[in-house]
Amino acid sequence: MQAVCALLAGASRVGKRGIARLCRDLFGVPISPAPVCDLQAKTAGALEPVAREAHRHVAGRPANVDETGWREGRKRGWRWVAVTARVTVFLVRLSRARKVLGELITGPLGVLTTDRYSAYDHLPASRRQVCWAHLRRDFQAMIDRRNDGAVIGEDLLTYADILLGQWKRVRDGALTRRGFRQSYLGWIRTGMKGFFERGIKCGCSTTAGVCRELLAVEPALYTFAAVEGVEPTNDAAERALRHAVCWRKTSYGTDSPSGSRFVERVLTVMASCRQQARDVLEFLTACCRAARDGTGAPSLHPDPAVRAVAE
Repeated sequence: MQAVCALLAGASRVGKRGIARLCRDLFGVPISPAPVCDLQAKTAGALEPVAREAHRHVAGRPANVDETGWREGRKRGWRWVAVTARVTVFLVRLSRARKVLGELITGPLGVLTTDRYSAYDHLPASRRQVCWAHLRRDFQAMIDRRNDGAVIGEDLLTYADILLGQWKRVRDGALTRRGFRQSYLGWIRTGMKGFFERGIKCGCSTTAGVCRELLAVEPALYTFAAVEGVEPTNDAAERALRHAVCWRKTSYGTDSPSGSRFVERVLTVMASCRQQARDVLEFLTACCRAARDGTGAPSLHPDPAVRAVAE
């Protein structure tokens, strides 16, 4: 029942009163909203070692990183996410500062695909990939302003679409990564740099500012072409946060740090289990049982051999 309550909240975004009603109607278990809160707190404790291991696992691996607004009590906070190929981790913090990145990924950083938020500006180009989906939106905004920067926006958007279109061929296996670099990357990069330089001198101050920013991080636009496992967009992180955004709209956040720990840990388990095609309810049940019995918690490590040793 503890695992079911966690799953109803985390996967289906059911409120505590709704969970209490479902427990009564579906299972004949009389329970009120207050015990549901207690069960969620116990689940958060049971998932603590699982989440800690997951945060260590993402260290040193390519990851898509993003953050979105969240409320804890009456304070403004943020929900952070790091998505790797097989494990996803979440954090809820009352800060959007760079220091949270060290809590999200507890170890050396791999290549991080991010937007242009300043918390990531300390990353060297070799450890950062700037998201091209965000860039496309910036280029479209240049066009939509219909001023002296519109022509620059059109050129930048054309080149961005060529780059993303050819990269799709790489993902589909129709073009090799080496072929992409040899046939497309060179002239696209040269052209984009020229457009940025022209944009800095255009009559639109907003377009000029964006071009100046992009020229400063220009090497980080193309890290994906050199490093295996890195994508040019941050779409995986945005998809992972979409569920969190919907949950925020119905729950308005959490009331306390205890609630935030439940949210971040149950989302970490849900997202990672689904990446690995593992049964979420079964995993949650095993975690709750391990905490009750004082035995080792199950592992979110994607390698079954490593999991077997850890457990």
